[in-house]
Amino acid sequence: MSLAPGLIHLTVTIVFSFLVGMELRTYREQYHANEENLYFGTARTYTFIGILGYFFYKLDPSGLSVYIAVLMGLSVLFAMLYWHKLEKGKSSILPYVVMLSVYTLGPLTERFPLWMPSLLFVLIIFLLNAKQSLHHWGETVNMHEFETLGKMVLLSAVILPLLPNTDTIPYLPISPFKIWLAVVVISGISYGGYLVQKYLFPSKGYFLTGIFGGTYSSTATTVVLARKAKSGGDNPVIDAAIIAATSMMYLRLLVVAGIFNFTVAKTLIVPFVTLSLAGLFFSFLYLSRKKQQTKHAEFVDKNPLELGTAFLFAGLFVLMMVITHFVISHYGNSGLQVLSFVVGFTDIDPFILSLLTGKYAVAQHELIAAIMIAAGSNNLLKALYAVWFGGIKGGIRSAVWVALLGVATIIWALYGM
Repeated sequence: MSLAPGLIHLTVTIVFSFLVGMELRTYREQYHANEENLYFGTARTYTFIGILGYFFYKLDPSGLSVYIAVLMGLSVLFAMLYWHKLEKGKSSILPYVVMLSVYTLGPLTERFPLWMPSLLFVLIIFLLNAKQSLHHWGETVNMHEFETLGKMVLLSAVILPLLPNTDTIPYLPISPFKIWLAVVVISGISYGGYLVQKYLFPSKGYFLTGIFGGTYSSTATTVVLARKAKSGGDNPVIDAAIIAATSMMYLRLLVVAGIFNFTVAKTLIVPFVTLSLAGLFFSFLYLSRKKQQTKHAEFVDKNPLELGTAFLFAGLFVLMMVITHFVISHYGNSGLQVLSFVVGFTDIDPFILSLLTGKYAVAQHELIAAIMIAAGSNNLLKALYAVWFGGIKGGIRSAVWVALLGVATIIWALYGM
């Protein structure tokens, strides 16, 4: 004999309402134990509110007239309490919000699957227990990050869906949608690496700076760490961090390739993972030689996600696609290899994305070789930066290994593909 659905729904409503009331009581005792009792009841009150919400919804499930009338009555009662709270200098409406949530549990259990009221219950419990964590987070987070998050939403959820997904750009075998999709993906990866490096690892040790900084800009990470090496002298941890940043670049490019051209990504798995592991091996060798506790790295606290940067990237992406088409049409694969090497001394992301998304008159293995050559020459650029900004004493060791990784990447591209 199975229980009636209505009885099950009522039981769920009572249990969740009672537990929320108990949690609100614990919250009051933990954070407001010395204050005057200005709360809208506790466990029994919120249990009755949940029961009222269920039964008055059942009385008129289509019109909800009785349900809304009772809700308005409860709101009037809370307004009287709130007026008294304002006289005492208190302005929190948390009990009222919790009361509204409990009052909706009955209709939720009737109209939706069990996961819906369960999710509401869990959210209430978590948020009541997260007061200190949220307060601490609100004091430490940079408020400009919310503006940046808005920019990410603008790029991905507003601009991207509005663009046509047809090849409407003259002389380019790619749609505006795919061009902007490339911008969103690169911006998202860079933004994610930035958030992880800044908030999940706020101590910003040199090695962690290299690891997570390399996920969104191995070149910028190399410059910052090399400058620290110049002032810090012989510091094997900084050497390890610079090498690690380059090692992470290979994995980052592999993720980008997997998103836009999975066939190319499968071919790049062996060389890029091998080179990344080789770099991490040498990086850990230097890390094991550290003689003292590493100081914090004052990483450049600049968010990589800016609208101007996004539009510039889109422009460079289109430009690189045009240049690549021109070079391949007039100079073939040899011209593409030279272009790849030259582009490696600039920002390689637009060029690599143009190779992954464009349709060129070259074989796939030639495109893969071009990607690897660009990554290798970019390593040579970072090696030069390590010596230039870190000096001979501070940057030569990491520069040698980064340059060797670059040379190995180019040789693999020319003779191993």
